[in-house]
Amino acid sequence: MTNWLRNGWPTLAIMLGASVWGMVWYPLRMLAALGVTGTAASALTSGTGCLFVLLVRNGALKTVRWHWLLPALALAAGVTNLGFVWGAIHGQVMRVLLLFYLTPAWTALFAHFILHERLTWSGAALAALSLAGAMTMLWSPRLGIPVPGNPAEWAGLAGGMGFAMSNVLILKTSRVLPDMKPEMRTAVIFGGAALFGALASLFEPMPAPPVGAHLGTATLLVLGLGLLLASNNMLVQYGLARVRANRASIIMLFELVVTALSAWLFAGEVPGPREWAGGACIVLASALSSWVHRTKLAPPDPAIGNTEGPGGDDGRGGQCGSKRGDHRGDEHGPDGNSDDRRKGGKNRPRAMV
Repeated sequence: MTNWLRNGWPTLAIMLGASVWGMVWYPLRMLAALGVTGTAASALTSGTGCLFVLLVRNGALKTVRWHWLLPALALAAGVTNLGFVWGAIHGQVMRVLLLFYLTPAWTALFAHFILHERLTWSGAALAALSLAGAMTMLWSPRLGIPVPGNPAEWAGLAGGMGFAMSNVLILKTSRVLPDMKPEMRTAVIFGGAALFGALASLFEPMPAPPVGAHLGTATLLVLGLGLLLASNNMLVQYGLARVRANRASIIMLFELVVTALSAWLFAGEVPGPREWAGGACIVLASALSSWVHRTKLAPPDPAIGNTEGPGGDDGRGGQCGSKRGDHRGDEHGPDGNSDDRRKGGKNRPRAMV
């Protein structure tokens, strides 16, 4: 029983984290109904999460060193978070999330140029499978071309690209700044999402800001979401530090199940045949990506020398790094190796969703 509990808690932690990410779209829509725009919601919830992490882990601030990778990571996290939040509020949440899951394609490209990883035939095939799923889902008899049909879907697509870039930059940062604590990378992601959301909010008018009782409700939602997502990040980091990367990647796909059920129950959104077919290709690519890379070694980065440790996928399609600030982190596991070096985490700064 003791061994079962020891092995079961990390898995449960990851599943709980995936469940939170799969349902967070609903309180975001509640904020929108109260008059808080998607850009403002992204900024406020991310800022709350950043402050929470800094307060709880303030001792790790001394490990931070300046490097150009940090603002780059913050920018990628901002695009990721805003793309998911805005898309989930204004679009069909399952389609937006599936477009967000196209990270195998983008990660293969970004890792080739930034991490100097060779693009293998298997990686190219998985990227093609993801894109084929997206084309199946997005094909429109009226338009005749497989492109996102509205701004919300474009936001989800951009968020997925930002997520893939965040994954790659997290791994690059862990190599270049090995002494920087994982929670400080999380703070950078939350902070970047907050700043990017605040800037974007200048270009999105707030129709009717919440007042009176609505203002109190919106404030509680913002604070609750920020604390929930920051705590959820730490919970998932606990699980990722104790579960093999390829197994964790499969568990993380539970998010899609929760999203589909919650979208059906709370929003009446039911995927059609093309969504199911395209989604199946995208999920299959994410799952196979974890399996294909389960025994590969992370290649050395010529800029900093050799880094050892088994590589893997993060299970969200974004394979390098530690989701969707959401940040599925890279703390040191029992064997002394970090999840970053295993490439088993998931950075999803959505709100940090």
